Amino acid sequence: MKRLILALLFAAGTAHADGEPAGEFDYYVMSLSWTPTWCLLEGDERASPQCDDGQDFGFALHGLWPQYEDGWPAYCPTVMRAPSRGMTGEMADIMGTSGLAWHQWRKHGVCTGLEAPDYYALSRLAYESVQRPDILRRLDTEVRVPASVIEEAFLEVNPQLDPDMLTVTCRANRIQEVRVCFTRALEPRVCGADVIRDCRSPDALFSPMR
Repeated sequence: MKRLILALLFAAGTAHADGEPAGEFDYYVMSLSWTPTWCLLEGDERASPQCDDGQDFGFALHGLWPQYEDGWPAYCPTVMRAPSRGMTGEMADIMGTSGLAWHQWRKHGVCTGLEAPDYYALSRLAYESVQRPDILRRLDTEVRVPASVIEEAFLEVNPQLDPDMLTVTCRANRIQEVRVCFTRALEPRVCGADVIRDCRSPDALFSPMR
C-alpha cells in the first residue's frame, strides 16, 4: 500500500490554469491540532461532535499541506473529482469531522496533483507515521508549559525526528498545534524558515482531554 501511494506521488499529473498549478510544490507539512484547545476556542461554539465528551480526540489531523520552500499554494485549479461524502466520512476518525476533511481537500488537497482518495490515503499514512505522546493524553488538569516541553515529548517518542523537523504553535496563549515536515516521499525533513516558528510563550496553557 505504501509503495503504491509513493508511486502515485511521483506520477501525479498537474492541472495548469491561472494561479498556482497543482502538483508543483517542494514538501509537505502535517498539522496536528490539540483537540481541547480547538474546542475551547472554536469547536464548542460550533457544537462540533469532535468536542463531545468521550470522543477521545487528542492530537487530531488538521491537514497535510503542500508547501514551497517559502510560502505555500492553496485553492489550486484542478480537474480532479471532488471527494464523496463516504470518503470524507472515513477520515473523521483521525480528523474529527467529515467537514474538516472536505475543507482540507478543497484548500490543500487540490494542490497536490493527487486524486482525492490518494490524498486522504497519504494523509492517513503521514498521521500514522508519527507517534502522539501518550503522556500528554494522561494529564488530568490544565498546566502552563513552554512549547519546548511539548516538542520534547514528541521527539522522545519519535526518534526519527530532529528538532528542526517539527514546530509547536500557540493561539490565545494556548498550545495549538504540532507541525511536522516531510519530503514528498513522506520522509522527515527540515522545515522551511517560514514554518519553523515555535511558540515563544514561556507559560502556554495546555488543557487535558475531556
